[in-house]
Amino acid sequence: MANGIQITIVGNLTADPELKFSDGGTAQLNFSVATERSYKKDDEWVNEVSYPDVIAWRQLAEDSGAVLLKGMRVIVTGRFEQRFWDDKDTGQKRSKWQLVADEIAVCTKVIESLERKRRPEGEGQQQRGNNSRPTQRSGSGSRPASRQPVAASSGGEDW
Repeated sequence: MANGIQITIVGNLTADPELKFSDGGTAQLNFSVATERSYKKDDEWVNEVSYPDVIAWRQLAEDSGAVLLKGMRVIVTGRFEQRFWDDKDTGQKRSKWQLVADEIAVCTKVIESLERKRRPEGEGQQQRGNNSRPTQRSGSGSRPASRQPVAASSGGEDW
């Protein structure tokens, strides 16, 4: 169970998600979602589009990275966090808001089929070092990891 206020966004992925691994083997998935809001102003409909950045960690990152593609409609639940850093060129302090995902689901209302992307043999193993995961998750019975549902809890985001 996540702490704080839960936020849910629904929209389409603006690009293929980027999956990377830390030196310690922690998976991180980054992507952006185009969300639309419509409202009436002076008897005319106005459409506004926002592009929140989303970050997912660990198993949620790996499972989602194996399925998500540009243009897919997703439902993401999580919490907003503000990140801070110093700009390398100007030295100014910068910040950015992003949604830290607790759950990611593919909206099945508008798709005809869904197939998990296959990773070439050995890809990702070098990135993870010795932290390779077995083919089964603990507590999930005999179901192989490749057949696990996409939506799962992230369990945190620290590297």
